[in-house]
Amino acid sequence: MNTSLSLQRDAAVPADIAPRVRLSTIADDKAMLRTAAELTRDLNAPNPAIYWTDLLVSSAIGYGALAVALSVESIGWAIVAGVVAVLALYRAGSFIHEVTHIRHTALPGFRLGWNLIAGVPLLVPSFMYEGVHNLHHARTRYGTIDDPEYLPLASMKPWTLPVFILTSMLAPVALLVRYAVLTPLSLVIPGMRRVLIERYSSLSINPAFRRRMPEGAAAVQWRWLEAGCSVWAITLVALVATGVFPLGKFAILLAITSGVYVLNQIRTLVAHLWDNDGEVMTVTAQYLDSVNVPPPATLPLLWAPVGLRFHALHHLLPGVPYHHLLEAHRRLVVALGADSPYHKANYAGLPGLVARLVRSTMGRRA
Repeated sequence: MNTSLSLQRDAAVPADIAPRVRLSTIADDKAMLRTAAELTRDLNAPNPAIYWTDLLVSSAIGYGALAVALSVESIGWAIVAGVVAVLALYRAGSFIHEVTHIRHTALPGFRLGWNLIAGVPLLVPSFMYEGVHNLHHARTRYGTIDDPEYLPLASMKPWTLPVFILTSMLAPVALLVRYAVLTPLSLVIPGMRRVLIERYSSLSINPAFRRRMPEGAAAVQWRWLEAGCSVWAITLVALVATGVFPLGKFAILLAITSGVYVLNQIRTLVAHLWDNDGEVMTVTAQYLDSVNVPPPATLPLLWAPVGLRFHALHHLLPGVPYHHLLEAHRRLVVALGADSPYHKANYAGLPGLVARLVRSTMGRRA
């Protein structure tokens, strides 16, 4: 297959989607897990030059294109610049996933740098993912009611899918309200602070998830980052309210940032198959419920950047930095036989994954 637009799986696996098997009944494939660990021991160190260059270039392109979209008079060029801004800022923002996983001693200053460059300006500081995403990787939490990043979408009603996407369109406004209004109010209204942290301080999709109050160094870092986001959000609202920042340009800014969140939500929609029924699963079962979209597909470089196209592999090897995932995948494809579960999580592209999920919600599995 030569394109990511195919509705088929990767050539290494059968084209038809297999009948549903209860994921909680799948045992661990110890040979796959052992091979994955042994073959990638030399790939666990992040390369600071790659991280910083990628982040800085993506951000420069994103903010530069945003400036063009806000300043040009031509609607056509504004749309082109807006699309470039969405893709580049989405890539820069996606580093929050790496910030959550990397050992910060291996990349000194990168968390702070990312927050200053992308986290605070986009109103998604790293504390909204740190302490949350690690629960998604916990062996006994993945796919259960205690997983903040999991919903059984494959068995939910068809209307849940468009709602899942459409709600992300409102994220820029919701984040402005969260930091410009709710943060200051939480400092003076008794009990509001706990509610704000438990329910409105996580990049999660599980509405039942309640976050614990931060403690120690995490609480100190949280306060500084939240203060920065609050000052930025209040300043932006004040500039619009006083006419310094024209309402039309503000609408363009909201549209572009909304595009970033919508693109991320679409990627989230196909990051897993969402087949689990709420029971605890083995690592192999978690892998099979997750998605890789490897080469020769090329479009995933845009909609699943910074290693997110290897999401299933990431669940096997969460410590491997994004720039080594392609090499890890190549090694495992060669080393593991055709009967290995590893090949069953590789898909050809976005359309086929979306179609599979839609068929599932409508009760018509392939």
